[in-house]
Formats: sequence, C-alpha cells, structure tokens
Amino acid sequence: MLKTLVGLISKDIAIDLGTANTLVYVKGQGIVCNEPSIVAVRRHGGSNKAIAVGREAKLMLGRTPSDVTAIRPLREGVIADFEVAEAMIRYFIQKAHNRKALLRPRIIIGIPFCITEVEKRAVRESAESAGGREVYLIEEPMAAAIGAGLPVTEPVGSLVVDIGGGTTEVAVISISGVVVSESIRVGGDKMDEAIVAHLKRKHNLLVGDRTAEQIKFAVGTAVLDPSSPEQRRMEVRGRDLLTGLPKTMVVDEDEVRDALQETVYQIISAIKLTLERTPPELSADIMDRGIFLTGGGALLSNLDKLIFEETQLPVIIAQNALTTVVLGAGKALDNIELFRKVLAS
Repeated sequence: MLKTLVGLISKDIAIDLGTANTLVYVKGQGIVCNEPSIVAVRRHGGSNKAIAVGREAKLMLGRTPSDVTAIRPLREGVIADFEVAEAMIRYFIQKAHNRKALLRPRIIIGIPFCITEVEKRAVRESAESAGGREVYLIEEPMAAAIGAGLPVTEPVGSLVVDIGGGTTEVAVISISGVVVSESIRVGGDKMDEAIVAHLKRKHNLLVGDRTAEQIKFAVGTAVLDPSSPEQRRMEVRGRDLLTGLPKTMVVDEDEVRDALQETVYQIISAIKLTLERTPPELSADIMDRGIFLTGGGALLSNLDKLIFEETQLPVIIAQNALTTVVLGAGKALDNIELFRKVLAS
C-alpha cells in the first residue's frame, strides 16, 4: 500500500545520459525529453553559470561571444565536467518532473560498462544533488538488451552492440548478467571527427561538428551497396584553410566511406574480440539469435551488412535503435524488483 501511494505522489525517471543526446523516460508517460547533451555557460569571475541547456545550447555551438561557451559535459561516455553535468541533469529532471509530484523522484541512469567506480560515484552524486530521492545505475548494454526485448533473465546468450556518441559497448548477456564484454571509447563522435579530419586533410576545408554529423547521416555508409542506382552526394559549406574565405564543395558517399573506415573497423574488431572470448554454449545461442545493434551509430547506412560480412552472423538493428537504452532503463524502473539483479552497484 505504501509503495503504491509513493508511486502516485512521485514521478520516477529513467535517463539515458548520452555523450551526444540525453533522453528522459517518465514512468507512466514514456519518453518525454530527447535533447542534445550540451550546456551553454557564461564565465563570470572565477565561476561558470549555465544559461542554456539542450536544443537551445546546441544552436549556440560555434556562435557564442567570448564570455559564453557551449560545451558537452560528457566526453566518451563519462562526466568530464562535474559542475556543468550536474546543472544539465538538474535541468532534465526538473523538465520531466515539472514539480507536480510531492516527492522527489527515483532515478535510474544508463552508464557505460567501462566506467570506473569514481565515475559511477560522480554520476550518482550529480543525480542526487539534482533532486533524486533514490538513484540507481544500469549498464547501457544491459539496458539496451532489455529495451530490445531480449530475454536477459533467462539462460540464453544475447549479443548486444550499443553504438552511442562517445562509446561502443559490446556485451554477451545471460541470466541477468554480462558474461563477456568489450567497451571502446569510439562512437558517433569519432565518426564526425574522422569526417572533419578528412575534409581538412584532402580539401583544406574546415567544417564544424554539426556539419560533419549532417554529412554522416546524409551520405555516410559503411560499405558500398551494389544495389544502389547511384551515389548520394551532398553540398558542404565551410571555410577554406588556404584563403580563409567561405567555400562550398560536393562530397559523395565513396569519400565519406573512406573517411569512416578506420572508425567502423574499430567497432568490428571489438565485436570479434567479444565473440572470441564467448563460451561455446553461448556462441551457439548467438549463431541462432544473431547480433543486436542499438544506439544512433547503428543507423549508419549498411553497417549491418558490413558486420554480417565480417562475422557471418545474422545482424538485427533494434526497432527503436535511438531510444533502446532509455526504454530498457524505463522497463527496469517499472519492474525494479524483477530487474534489481541487473542494476550496477
């Protein structure tokens, strides 16, 4: 009775605290927030004051005056700036909670498998300082597996590859635990950086991260698709490093594929390494069930085809690849007793 009453007067929240985007799930409502993990801060004296968070802050990237900086408080999946991260988490909690509930919310946060105990404590303390009554952590590959509807509590092996903005998490999951895992600090951001570096090196063209991200989604591909009638092309605008003047050029998918090759094969190497370390019985399960891709990076064109070519295993892209982690964390929050074993200590 008490638990039911608490549930009525408190809005519990699940958060996918991503390097690129933060998603928030509210119990009984679903996903209520999906915004960039960016904070605009104004320097005043020796301290920083957050003046914008999320979409509003992203619009300021590369356009701020000298005393304002738009920054990402998370780098490669972990908190790089504790104070700014706390301000960002508080903003998202307040936006989701909206002060309608009488009690502070219980919060569950998705974290990379690779982070240290110190980094876990930083995440937990940020959420507590931002208004959480109880704070639970769940590893992102486990949350992704739950969100994809995989039988994580059963004695069956499932291989999940969660490609986020800052990290790629590869994990074999069985009986509420991670049996084998590999975590690399490579993801969508590294793909964007590779495109920026390629255009700078080959064409003396400087573009920003936002433009690189647009190129990746518009013409990026992991492997040549022979069934495609013609190459996709995109007009790109940036600054000519030789003249210092604005410059426009056209890039095609062949060029972008070459730029992304090294990053993509780092992800494939992590998958192969995980498969090599997987116990035989679970390997048999994975042969039958395949590899499940989640996260924004899973949407790179033809990435599933390349992974299949390299592993000869079926590859399935999760139906809601961008939201799988937060949906899984939300399911764990809704059934906290059932999934208590999967929560990180």
